[in-house]
Amino acid sequence: MKKLLFATAVALTGLSAQATVLTFNDFSNTSGLQINGHASAPVVTGDGSVLRLTNAQQSQGGSAFSTNQISLLNNASFSTYFQFRISNSGGISDGDGAGADGLAFVVQTVANNVGGVGGGMGYFGINRSVAVEFDTYNNGEINGNHVGIDLNGSVNSVASVAVAPRLNNGAIWYSWIDYNGSTNALEVRLSQVDVRPVAATLSYNVNLAGAGVLGQTSAYVGFTAATGAAWGNHDILKWEFRDTFNPVGAPDSAATLGLIGLGLAALAAARRRQLRR
Repeated sequence: MKKLLFATAVALTGLSAQATVLTFNDFSNTSGLQINGHASAPVVTGDGSVLRLTNAQQSQGGSAFSTNQISLLNNASFSTYFQFRISNSGGISDGDGAGADGLAFVVQTVANNVGGVGGGMGYFGINRSVAVEFDTYNNGEINGNHVGIDLNGSVNSVASVAVAPRLNNGAIWYSWIDYNGSTNALEVRLSQVDVRPVAATLSYNVNLAGAGVLGQTSAYVGFTAATGAAWGNHDILKWEFRDTFNPVGAPDSAATLGLIGLGLAALAAARRRQLRR
């Protein structure tokens, strides 16, 4: 009886800490965001009202960050999910087609108005930060179409993987990024369909709350993008951010609720048996 009650209480306590801090089903309302540079919203497209980080023009840079720092639970843990589309690519080519430079999801402690242009994807030089880059131009990296994990404003990724087809193929891409501060595991998932992949596309172990990276457990969160001698529209269509490790779309979320339900039912049954004695 006591063991069952304790297990149920632990499960409920775990769920109570899981919060959704930012939800943008579209960007018709951008309250809570600071929009910078060439970024703008809402921009009405065939996808609805989107956050456009850059237009398909040369030498642009834009960013959008939470207006205030968000307090991240459990050693800077977080989970996020977003949809993006890079379209109307043009300009110079790096061998797999025209277009540049890509976009990045960024967690940083500097300010809500940072960002630049060119091959740094608007992320270069932002210290005390971690970024996941979706890079569409080869500036001497693994190739001109890859996902990378960057630290402290450097675009020399600490981990990267080539992906196919081209990220700037004009299609909608779906990404899930999760950081577990208990294990230091940062995982990136990427798909062309809106179903969370079981396996991570890219993973890396790093202590984000430590002095070498964020150095704290609160940060601005958002996106950057840039163009140079090649370009494209860099659009964010939808975004959800959670302030702790609580993976969006993970099947174990439903399983956890089911186990809690079973635990509560068993607890009630045990109490009824005790009353009948």
